[in-house]
Amino acid sequence: MFGAVAPATGQSFALVLPFADKEMMNLYLAEFAKTIAIDVHVVMVLDGAGWHGKAALNVPGNITLVPLPAYSPELNPVERLWLYLKETCLSLRVFPDKAAIIDACCQAWNRATENFERIISRCNYPWIKAVSS
Repeated sequence: MFGAVAPATGQSFALVLPFADKEMMNLYLAEFAKTIAIDVHVVMVLDGAGWHGKAALNVPGNITLVPLPAYSPELNPVERLWLYLKETCLSLRVFPDKAAIIDACCQAWNRATENFERIISRCNYPWIKAVSS
């Protein structure tokens, strides 16, 4: 699951993709870029996963990637949403097949993000509020 959130507004976007690699990340970025308003530029915070490297990606012009220092999940707003998904929907389960995994991921994301306040309360860290004001 590839996902992004806007911590201040609760907006979100995700794709459930079959692999976690640079090709899927490029697909994710391209699809995400299509959802961004013409007069908006998005700063996307990323962890250090190998497929997040700028050299390997085709980054759309309306997105700037900001890599985080190693071992700093507390700086990545979406990490608390991933934790919520793991704790409430996706951990300690056995799935009969790939389709069931995809369905569970889609249902979990949709349920977790249907309420903007849920995203804001989990992802709008105090440091984000401080640098945004």
